[in-house]
Amino acid sequence: QVQLVESGGGLVQAGGSLRLSCAASGSIFSINVMGWYRQAPGKQRELVGTISSGGLTNYADSVKGRFTISRDNAKNTVYLQMNSLKPDDTAVYYCNLGQTNWNRPYVYWGQGTQVTVSS
Repeated sequence: QVQLVESGGGLVQAGGSLRLSCAASGSIFSINVMGWYRQAPGKQRELVGTISSGGLTNYADSVKGRFTISRDNAKNTVYLQMNSLKPDDTAVYYCNLGQTNWNRPYVYWGQGTQVTVSS
């Protein structure tokens, strides 16, 4: 089992920055993918970006150039640096970890952290 705990959310004005953290614990394998998703009120959960254990990143078009994902494998922690925030970035942000065991995929989610961007 894997536990994910996010932190760093809050209220920020448009144009500001926030940094989210997600610490993973439990049965974590060396090869995995961690990522961030978000869900705004009345909308479906959407991908923000992912980062592999090897450091390869992938971003949604809506955040490219503004958000940066990084990770510290020694601490099993993934970060989301959010710059130039917009009101449209307001959402609950969820951390995600995916890994495979005996060719069976497992996906774990954090409890979410609220990010609110005021105009």
